[in-house]
Amino acid sequence: MTTSASLIFNPNAGQNGPVEDLVTIREVLEPKINLDIRPSHKGVSTPELTHQVIKEGAQMILIAGGDGTISSAVEALIGTDIPIGIIPRGTVNAFAKALNIPTNVKAACEAILLGRPHRVDTATCNGKPMIVLIGIGLEPETIAHSSRRLKKQFGMLSFVLAVIKELRQFNTFETWVETENETINLQAVAVTIANTAAPTSLLAHGPANVIPDDGLLDVTIFAPSNRKNAFFGAYHLLRSGFTDDATNRGDIQYLKAKNVKVKTKPLQKVSLDGDPIEATSVEISCIPHSLNILLPALDNFTFE
Repeated sequence: MTTSASLIFNPNAGQNGPVEDLVTIREVLEPKINLDIRPSHKGVSTPELTHQVIKEGAQMILIAGGDGTISSAVEALIGTDIPIGIIPRGTVNAFAKALNIPTNVKAACEAILLGRPHRVDTATCNGKPMIVLIGIGLEPETIAHSSRRLKKQFGMLSFVLAVIKELRQFNTFETWVETENETINLQAVAVTIANTAAPTSLLAHGPANVIPDDGLLDVTIFAPSNRKNAFFGAYHLLRSGFTDDATNRGDIQYLKAKNVKVKTKPLQKVSLDGDPIEATSVEISCIPHSLNILLPALDNFTFE
């Protein structure tokens, strides 16, 4: 185990207080690792901190924050061999859940001490780093209408509840989804392109098991013909996330590809790793085995 590490710590993330979490992190890790603690703040952003510690020769980088913090930190780490430890402190923690990393701070730190390095995929969306998924249409609408209170209380379940509420509106759009092998054109309520996906990432599980290290993106196109089918389809997608059984519905299409382009008419809201972005179209490319993540040391561990 490396004896020193830089800890990029976002004090604004998480449901617990930052002082409480930082005490826990130090209690578990400092007996084994010499921690260089770098909190992010208004004057120094997470990407700046990451570039700084890499330049200073960090042997290991630990990231304590939510999906947004992790996504912004790993931009400088893509393609490097630096071991990365994830300490989830967000309200959703989709990336950690997809990689079987404990979402409890103490357990996550213990997993880092016992963990094994494993290379997982990342992606870029319009040139920006992507670790979880891109949502078009329904996904960003649910994020926009999920209150911070519900996120803190229910985590990812708050998005499931918001999806059910948003489906009542049944807003459709025309979409063109282009990959290196085919182009699909239809009316949809949601298009999701996933690099990783937690079981509760409702709209990403058309293909069921989204594999984080297969070098491919997983595309789910949710295209129900009416409100009733939209609710049934949402149920099947949620079940797929927990059972790893792919959906078998004509109004849910899914495919795997290395590169994906999506256009919509009219223009739709777009979310990147849970945050809204401005885009008239999106172009996503997978970067296989580009992050060296410390994952729990489980016997016969596999994503398949």
